[in-house]
Amino acid sequence: MRSFALAPLAAACLSVSFVSIAHAEPAESLDKVVVTGNPLKSQVLAQPSDSLSGDQLVLTRAANLGDTLQGLPGVAATNFGPNASRPSIRGLDGDRVRILNNSGASVDASNLSFDHGVAIDPLVIDKVEVLRGAAALLYGGNAVGGVVNTLDNRIPRSFTPGLSGAAEVRLGGASNDKSGAVVLDGGRGSAQSGFGWHVDLAGRDAGDQRTPRFSSPTDDGAESRTSVRNSAARSHGGAVGGSVFFQSGYAGVSVDDFHTNYGTTAEADVTIRMQRQRLATAGEWATADGPVRRVSWQLSRNRYEHVEMEGADVGTTFKSTGTDGRLEVEHAALGPVKGLVGLQTESLDFSALGEEAFVPSTRTRSTGVFVLEQARLAGVDWSAGARTERVTVDSDGGDRFGAAVSRRFRPLSLALGGVLPLDSAWSLSANLNRTQRAPAYYELFANGLHVASAAFERGDAGLGLEKSRGLDVGLKWEGDGSHVHANVYETRFSNYIALQATGETADNDGEAVPVYAFQAVPARLRGVELEGRWQAHPAVAVLAQLDAVRGDNRTTGEPLPRLAPLRAMLGLEGKWGDWSGRLEWRGAARQTRVAQFDTATAGYGTVRLSLARQLRWDGVDALWYLKLDNLGNKLAYNATAVPTIRELAPQPGRSASTGLQVRF
Repeated sequence: MRSFALAPLAAACLSVSFVSIAHAEPAESLDKVVVTGNPLKSQVLAQPSDSLSGDQLVLTRAANLGDTLQGLPGVAATNFGPNASRPSIRGLDGDRVRILNNSGASVDASNLSFDHGVAIDPLVIDKVEVLRGAAALLYGGNAVGGVVNTLDNRIPRSFTPGLSGAAEVRLGGASNDKSGAVVLDGGRGSAQSGFGWHVDLAGRDAGDQRTPRFSSPTDDGAESRTSVRNSAARSHGGAVGGSVFFQSGYAGVSVDDFHTNYGTTAEADVTIRMQRQRLATAGEWATADGPVRRVSWQLSRNRYEHVEMEGADVGTTFKSTGTDGRLEVEHAALGPVKGLVGLQTESLDFSALGEEAFVPSTRTRSTGVFVLEQARLAGVDWSAGARTERVTVDSDGGDRFGAAVSRRFRPLSLALGGVLPLDSAWSLSANLNRTQRAPAYYELFANGLHVASAAFERGDAGLGLEKSRGLDVGLKWEGDGSHVHANVYETRFSNYIALQATGETADNDGEAVPVYAFQAVPARLRGVELEGRWQAHPAVAVLAQLDAVRGDNRTTGEPLPRLAPLRAMLGLEGKWGDWSGRLEWRGAARQTRVAQFDTATAGYGTVRLSLARQLRWDGVDALWYLKLDNLGNKLAYNATAVPTIRELAPQPGRSASTGLQVRF
């Protein structure tokens, strides 16, 4: 029987989770193979990365993907209320952060608007891999900020004989969360000739999120509240998958369905009804002989729709239909050089129908070819690669959007990285990259009132490629149960596509709203990330973390929008027999460097405590846990949230959650 990760101890928690039937990994093990960053499956990776799985993932998992990851170095969250929160990496969000599911595109509308949730349920993922910095080489120019890849076992990739699974219940938290998930994996035959299957189910029911008392703006002024209005949510989903295993690999297919209804928070009576269906297939063939050593492929078809309900009336309907295909071919070593070539194709058909549709119906097609090579030369582990793409974005136009328009782009991205071992414990790494990103459909063709940002947004169909050059330097020390990781970076954009205030206003039912336009400006982002662990005693470890990012328009000197302030964490982690626990303080400095028409946010510090106990019965393992969040009930606002939502949705208040997980 395989060990199973304990359930998420997030602030709104009741969950039944058969989630990861993988071996739980120790909390300090961050230096694992990150296949997202290096499909050659080498631990040598110049680009900074993190991987969450096992107990680590369970202890940080929240109700959405952004909140799950925002404690990692350099990773913040957009926090449009508790239900729509997308990861922001090193000051970049939206289309510059690539959200993947099993290395394939996760089709939704979360990059279009901050109030649109990511169509991935954190309850049923086994692992999350995060690349910080430009990852465009393998995944496209719109990964210039980084990549978040969620991994699950819906298509079994390794043979599991018999039956294994787990069940978990969680309840409590700031949203009085009641949620659950079940995952079962099994198989018959052998790894050389057999069949594996997977089933999962998940559901969640949460109320309005409780907060410390705050002054919430209303149409008539302000009101005192202790909860985030219209922030309740319900979701359910499930998947079935199977794979055939043969001596040289596997081939499988899966189908999944995810539904969620949640309040938008920005408007008191508007809810979003979202659904996504995904059909996927994947496989791999490998051999130890010949010029081709491995061929892997995957193909997925996604149908996404969400309807914005204004009370009982249907408002705007967003639909996306996307197909994503990927092929990787690894060649035999050529002397010290090993590597692969790959092909990726994507298509996305988007439409928005209703009064609040501020983007026309569009079609995006892209084809990318990439190469990645790695070698150890002169004591340095080198990696180099290139990716070229062909991107076409077509607009159907319309009354508000003018004539139909077609734009074509040819982005090219290059990267060179190296890791130099200094001794058995220390290593130095550097990554130099040049990336190009084609503008997204909404940056080109938007023309209308965007309710989520309370502004009239105007695209520019004449925008060219967004171009950047970046350098990242890292230093690592790995000891026995201890480590220190440090990174400094700078990225310069010759034409960063920014949503800029124009000084104009537009009429919205008699109310003047500001006009924002997508414009290409020179920009710079630079920052530092520090993370460490010291095993002070066999039973006790000391944890610390710090990150900071600064972004500027290089022409005007104005700060780039929605940047996280200086953040820090100090913690203690302990394990005594079957008991384990963690106490941590997380703080954020005051953010005073804000873009025009934004406001400063105050600094804050919050304290969290978690306890867990392993239980064992005959043939059954179980885990009881308790988590206490924001023990001081500190009122805190997120600087990376858009200004229209920030004052409506402060961070969760004091809460307690508990649960029991059973696995077999």
